[in-house]
Amino acid sequence: MPALVTVDEMRALEREADARGWSYADMMEAAGAGLAEQVQRLYGLLPGPKALGLVGRGNNGGDTLVALAHLAQAGWPVTAYLARPRGDDPLVERVRAAGGRVVAADDPHAPPLEELIAAHPVLLDGVLGTGARPPLRPPIADLLARARAAAQAHRVRVVAVDVPSGIDCDTGAAAPEVIPAHDTVTMAAVKVGLVQPPALTLAGDIHVVDIGLPPDLPTWARLRREVPDAARVAGLLPPRPRDAHKGTFGTAVVAAGSVNFTGAALLAGEAAYRVGAGLVTLAVPYPLHAALAAALPEATWILLPDELGVIAGRAAEVLRENLERATALLLGPGFGQEDPTADFMARLLEAEPPTAARIGFVPGDAQGPAKAQAAALPPLVVDADGLKLLTRIPDWPRRLPAPAVLTPHPGEMAVLTGETVAAIQAHRLHTAETYAQRWGHVVVLKGAGTVIAAPDGRTAVVPVATPALARAGTGDVLAGAIAGLRAQGLPAYEAALVGVWLHAHAGLEAATRVGHPAAVLAGDVLASLAEVLAEL
Repeated sequence: MPALVTVDEMRALEREADARGWSYADMMEAAGAGLAEQVQRLYGLLPGPKALGLVGRGNNGGDTLVALAHLAQAGWPVTAYLARPRGDDPLVERVRAAGGRVVAADDPHAPPLEELIAAHPVLLDGVLGTGARPPLRPPIADLLARARAAAQAHRVRVVAVDVPSGIDCDTGAAAPEVIPAHDTVTMAAVKVGLVQPPALTLAGDIHVVDIGLPPDLPTWARLRREVPDAARVAGLLPPRPRDAHKGTFGTAVVAAGSVNFTGAALLAGEAAYRVGAGLVTLAVPYPLHAALAAALPEATWILLPDELGVIAGRAAEVLRENLERATALLLGPGFGQEDPTADFMARLLEAEPPTAARIGFVPGDAQGPAKAQAAALPPLVVDADGLKLLTRIPDWPRRLPAPAVLTPHPGEMAVLTGETVAAIQAHRLHTAETYAQRWGHVVVLKGAGTVIAAPDGRTAVVPVATPALARAGTGDVLAGAIAGLRAQGLPAYEAALVGVWLHAHAGLEAATRVGHPAAVLAGDVLASLAEVLAEL
């Protein structure tokens, strides 16, 4: 499970390791060897593989030189292009000794950079490291701009060393000269900036290399952020014992839909089934039943009173009467924002009397004024219009059984918080973490690099950005998947983490299967959930 670190945290880890006797030279050797191994794994089957390394003055340049030496020893023709002089550096001589070529940018007799890039199908970008901040200045800015143009013109495979040169590793800000990478091989841990736009869209696939840092360093123990990988997700999936029955895997109730958004309930309900829920019950306005029943024969139904095709306020009592066996409840997909449905939400979330049993109650100051109390409901997931309707309910965070899972996109987050979409997008990690702790619920801030933040400070980022998921209905699939996992007993943070990871990779799988991300429908993402689970 890769950790997600700031620049200062990464430096602290390196200092602590050095103090333990694992020197910076040891780290560089491990980083370079791991980088070479990744390059061979990714591109070793290219016809006539050759690598050009852009080498800066810092540690990333050193990592690149070590990797080039390893690649040369493995039979690759390699060239080190020194963007800045490195003096009498033994790593440069090591490349030469392994049979590699060394070219200096300030050598008037050196071949043009563009010519070198055209001759090497793999380009290692090791010019700048984690300390870089845009904007960049000449001559490095000019060199990177030339390399970017040449790499794109000749369709070279670009591997960023630790980070694409010109990325702010804390904020994700990117200089215009950044060379978009197909892969970023990052050292020891993922840097926070890599999973935030725009850097996320420039880093390509992220691979983490072990550089030998001891596992018991103090800074490791303090880290609360992670980038989940397939092993982490597979380890969280609920077990599927052979002697199970449908009750083993819980009951997800999906309250969703209106006449204008009929399909939302169907997408969410089938997603809950696809991730393993034993029984899915769809609670929908009565007029939707005939249209939906044949499309999901595996579901059971709660027919809710309606007013002109939207859920009516009195439906809250009907739903409550049918939640006895529910192990998770999803509210919101396709609700609309009409007043009757707002009344339904308010009635459903009414607090129990102070003497009644309370589920997920967020304790306050016992000596202070009376505050809203959590409604007695199953574990809750709130999505889409359900989130917007929450804002009409006073002290709504305390009325939800804690911790609920809230799944806003940036526009819905703006409605919930009063902040602008631009401010939310500029500080996605901070926003999700701040409000998760303030509200006492898990926040899933959707978008490129979806953030999952828990009230206890744990945070995960799934570093996937694909236009395949920029389509109506894909959010309903995600909400249903999280609810289905929650129904099986996964805690809120873990259910959200697994659901987001499965959903993101189902989007990638759907784009591959359909042939183009523009052609992907929410139903394709839904169908791809099974393929992603099979791969795990």
